[in-house]
Amino acid sequence: MPDDSPNHAVAREARPTMKLTAVYEQVPGGFVAFVEEWCATTAQGTTLEEARQNLRDAFDLTINANRLMSQWRVKGKTVFREPF
Repeated sequence: MPDDSPNHAVAREARPTMKLTAVYEQVPGGFVAFVEEWCATTAQGTTLEEARQNLRDAFDLTINANRLMSQWRVKGKTVFREPF
């Protein structure tokens, strides 16, 4: 019988790698950008390339901030982490 405890990851089926979609809206003065599957991240830029870079930066900052808040939330608790 397989070990289904939280600290033993059991591969039940292969998951595809998640692909996110960046959306760019042209507005007067440039572009507004957001990640379709992750509404918490938006950015803007005067050019499409600037909007792309700003969106990447904003997404990275959001993920890192969420990670830090999660670590603070479980500080001192027994938790198990695994790739998702």
